Amino acid sequence: MEPAASWHCPTNFDSEPDRVTLAHGEGGRGSREFLRQHILKRFPQVANSMSDAACLTTHQSHLAFTTDSFVVAPLFFPGGDIGKLAVIGTANDLAVSGAKPMWLSLSLIIEEGFSVTVLERILDSIAATAAEVDMTIVTGDTKVVPRGCVDGLFINTSGIGVLLPEHVKHARSLIPGDVILVSGPIGQHGFAVLASREKFEMQSELTSDCGLLWPAVAALHAANIPTKTIRDATRGGMAAVLHEWADACGHSLCIDQNQIPVTSEVRGLSELLGIDPLFVANEGTMLVAVPASVADMALEVLRAVPISRHSQRIGVVEPRQIVPVSVIRTLKRRIPLDEPLGAMLPRIC
Repeated sequence: MEPAASWHCPTNFDSEPDRVTLAHGEGGRGSREFLRQHILKRFPQVANSMSDAACLTTHQSHLAFTTDSFVVAPLFFPGGDIGKLAVIGTANDLAVSGAKPMWLSLSLIIEEGFSVTVLERILDSIAATAAEVDMTIVTGDTKVVPRGCVDGLFINTSGIGVLLPEHVKHARSLIPGDVILVSGPIGQHGFAVLASREKFEMQSELTSDCGLLWPAVAALHAANIPTKTIRDATRGGMAAVLHEWADACGHSLCIDQNQIPVTSEVRGLSELLGIDPLFVANEGTMLVAVPASVADMALEVLRAVPISRHSQRIGVVEPRQIVPVSVIRTLKRRIPLDEPLGAMLPRIC
């Protein structure tokens, strides 16, 4: 007769001091020590409560709430990393909705064996970026899963912001004659991640545009610019946003390729790979629709803000035609702009 199995609780959490283990995510002492040593000291607001939910005071304000997940590969790329991306991406979703980013949750899904040194580097980036954009990380969660269940590290965030008194309208408010603006050069984030992932050798560095859009949105509001709608052009790029707008308002949109700002690095990689920058993700560039009467003023306001200093007028809303979105290409030919059907560049956010 074989002896009964002997069950025991593992106590050695430091057998691999620079590696995340399953014990770190099981909710016991290993979890507490891991949180205390590597996470909570960077986010004191969470450490002070450690409850399941954060209680927030709003002073009767109207709030905006958003959530997002980040699975970018590689974790580090020119201009940012998954940590910075998680904060900026969530803050921008609030900003383009007309809300000042205020509070953030942070949830980590970590693969067993992930480097603690790399994790701390990412956490430091999250803390620094949150401080820079004036968001407070108030709650979070950490899970560790077996090797092969995730690719190193996934991050989930939820953000809450306070809406401006006259917050951004829905795209259904667009009417023929409204003008479309873009806040800066397009395609930088998606191409920067791709170049880093594929280890392209380039003469000049291609850098992600990962940056906070709230100052530009706040400037438009302060100048009393009656914005129709705003959207950050992330997955699917500018093309996806334009098609969403056309579908929402029931009109057609036309943009002029010659007016769209594109860096020389993006242009070169686009020509080399045959990928249209209109379909490539951005993380610090937005589309803004305004009445034609205030378009010039809106451009002046945007260009006075660093994040949107390269803003351009790129298109117009038209009465509904057969094609929902069209683009005037370099040789002045007007052709339909297809709607993105899938991920041309996967794992970019």
